[in-house]
Amino acid sequence: MITLITGATSGIGEKLAIKYAEQGDTVIACGRNTQKLAELGKHNNIETSQFDATNLQDIKAATLGYTQFDRVILNAGNCEYVDDARNFDSALFERVINVNLLSMGYCLEALLPKIVSGGQLVLVSSSVTYLPLPRSEAYGASKAGVSYLAKSLAIDLTDVDVTLVHPGFVKTPLTDKNDFPMPMAVTAEKAADYIIKGVAKRRKEVHFPYRFTLILKALRILPLSLWLKIAKGLTR
Repeated sequence: MITLITGATSGIGEKLAIKYAEQGDTVIACGRNTQKLAELGKHNNIETSQFDATNLQDIKAATLGYTQFDRVILNAGNCEYVDDARNFDSALFERVINVNLLSMGYCLEALLPKIVSGGQLVLVSSSVTYLPLPRSEAYGASKAGVSYLAKSLAIDLTDVDVTLVHPGFVKTPLTDKNDFPMPMAVTAEKAADYIIKGVAKRRKEVHFPYRFTLILKALRILPLSLWLKIAKGLTR
C-alpha cells in the first residue's frame, strides 16, 4: 500500500506517517519543514516530499515521480483566531482559508487522478464545524468548507472511497498556543489510532473522542438563538 499524507511534519500527520509505515505501508510524508522531513525519512518505509500545499505547481512538481497512490490523506492545516470581530482581519481570514481549504483543491487536482480505483481519499476537518464557536470565524469557516467538500466528493467519486475526519481537541504543537480549556483533549497518537481504525473500516465519517463529539452533535438540535446565547456565555 502506498499512502501519501500532507501535513506530516507535526501533530496528527506525523503520527499517522509513522504508524502507517510501521504497518508496512510505503508512506509519502509531505510538508514544508525540511528538517522535520529529514527526521521522518530516517524511518523504515517513509519517503518524503517537500512542497507548499497552497501552491498547485509546487505540489505537481514535487509529486511528479509518483504514478499512483492507494490512499491519500489531506491533513495539512493551520489555526488562527479572530480576537476582534468588530475590526475584522481579512488578511488573517485569507491565510486560514488558503491553508485549510484552498490547499485541498490544489491537492485534489494534483493527487486525486493518481489514486487507484478502489483507493481511499481522507480529508481532515474539525468538530468545530458542528457548532459556531467564539473566535472561530476563520478556522470554522475553512473547516466547514472542507466538510462540505468531502461530503460532495463522496457522492461524485464512484471508484474512490472518501472518509471525512472530525477530530475534537487534539494535543499538538498547533493547539499548544490555545489560551482556553480543551475538554476531553486526546494526544496526537490517540487521534492517529482513531483515524487509522476508521479508515481501515472505510467509514464515511470518523469523529473522536466519541463522548465529546456526540455531545456537540446533540447540541446541534438546539435552536440557533439558544445556542448563540450559550456560546456568548463562553466568552465571558
